[in-house]
Amino acid sequence: MKPLCFVLMPFGRRAGPTGAEINFDLVYQNLIAPAIAEADLEPLRADEEAMGGIIHKPLFERLVLCPYAIADLTLANANVFYELGIRHAFRPWSTAPLIAEGHRLPFDVQMLRTVAYKLDYAGSPEALSSAATRKKVTALLLEARKGVKDSPLFQLLDHLEEPTLAHEKTDAFRDRVEYSARVKGQLSIARRQGVNAIRQIEVDLGKMDDVESGVAVDLLLSYRAQSAWVEMVALVEKMARPLAETVLVREQLGLALNRLNRRDEAEKVLTDLIEDRGPSSETLGILGRVYKDRWEEALKKGDYVLAEGVLEKAIETYLRGFEADWRDAYPGVNTVTLMELREPPDPRREQLLPVVRYAVDRKIARGNPDYWDFATLLELGVLQSDESQVRRALPKALANIREPWEPETTCRNLRLIREARERRGQVPVWSRSVEEALLQNARAPGRTK
Repeated sequence: MKPLCFVLMPFGRRAGPTGAEINFDLVYQNLIAPAIAEADLEPLRADEEAMGGIIHKPLFERLVLCPYAIADLTLANANVFYELGIRHAFRPWSTAPLIAEGHRLPFDVQMLRTVAYKLDYAGSPEALSSAATRKKVTALLLEARKGVKDSPLFQLLDHLEEPTLAHEKTDAFRDRVEYSARVKGQLSIARRQGVNAIRQIEVDLGKMDDVESGVAVDLLLSYRAQSAWVEMVALVEKMARPLAETVLVREQLGLALNRLNRRDEAEKVLTDLIEDRGPSSETLGILGRVYKDRWEEALKKGDYVLAEGVLEKAIETYLRGFEADWRDAYPGVNTVTLMELREPPDPRREQLLPVVRYAVDRKIARGNPDYWDFATLLELGVLQSDESQVRRALPKALANIREPWEPETTCRNLRLIREARERRGQVPVWSRSVEEALLQNARAPGRTK
C-alpha cells in the first residue's frame, strides 16, 4: 500500500494575482498527480468542492496525518497558508510547495524551496517544460522520504522535537479515507435510486456526530437532489455543532425550511447567517427566494398590497446578492426577472440585463459550466424575447440537468414571466413550448423524485 500525499490546491479555473486565468485541474492532472505517482505515492486531493473550502476535522487530519503533502501557493490564499502553517508545525519534512512562474511568494515564506511551473497562454501547464517540472517535484518528495527537513520551524529551531503521531492513528486515518470514498460512491448510486436508498445509507452510518464532515455534507446534498426537505432538516439537527454552524450547512437548512413552507424559520436562519458571516451572493440568493415565495402566496390570497411590498423586498435582496459578487449570475437573473414582473416593469432591468449576461458568459468561458449557467442564458433570452438565444441555450440546459428541481425552478420563473406578459399582451408564440420541454425532462426516467 503506497503512502498518501495530500494535495492542497484550488479547483477549476481561477484568476491568478496577475488577472490571467489558471486551469488548476490540469495543473493537478498533468503535473502534480504524475509527479506523485513517480515518487511511488498515492495522491489525495483536498475535498474543497463539497465542503466549500471550510476548515473541518477531516482537513486537519489530512494536514497532520498524511505522510506527504504538496501545496500550490500560486493564489496566495489565506486558507492555504494557514493550512501550510499547520503542516509545518507537525511535520519537519515531507511538504513540497509549488507556484506558477511569474507569481511571487509572500515575504514570510520566501525561504521555502519551491518548484515553479510554467503556464501556456491558456493557463494550462506548458507541455514542453512539464516533464522537467514533474521531475523536480518528484525529487522533492523523494528527498522528504529520506528525512530532509523542509519546515522552517524545525530548520531554525534545533531544539524543537517532532510531535509523536501514534502508528494506530495514522492507520485509522487511512481506513477513514478509504471508507469516506466508499460511502460517497454509495451515495452517488443511491441518488439515482431514490430517497429510500439514501435513508438506508444514513441508517448504516449510525450516529452523525461520528461521521466525517465530507460524508455528512454529501448525504445532505443527496437528500436535496431528491427534494427530501424533511430529511435535510432532520439531518442538520443530528450533525455535530461545528459542522451544522458552517455557512454551507446553514444555507442548505434555510433552503430546505423554505421548501417546507416554514418561511419565518428560513428567514431567521439566513438573516442570522448574514449577521454572523456577512453578506454573500449565495446566502442572499436563497433569502431572496424566501421573499419571492411569500410574494406568490400573497398574490394567491389576493393581498395585492402585501404582494407589492414583498416583491420589492425580494428584488432588493437578490440585487444585494448580485452586488456582493458580480461574478455570480444566479441572484442577478432573479433580480431582472422579478423586475420584469413588477407593474409596470422596473426600468433598472435594462441596465442590469447585459451585466448579468456578461457574468454568465464569463463563467461559461472559464470552463465546467453547469445546468444553472445555461438555464440563466435561457431565462435571459426569454426576458429579452430573443428566440434564437433561447433555442441555443435550451438543449444545453436540458443536457446538464442533474436534479429534478432544477428545471422545475426554471420553468416556474418562465411561467411567471409569461403570465405577466400575457396580462400585457406581449407573449411570443414559442414561450410555452420552452416550459413544456423543461418539465418533460424534469420527469424523464432517472430524474423522478
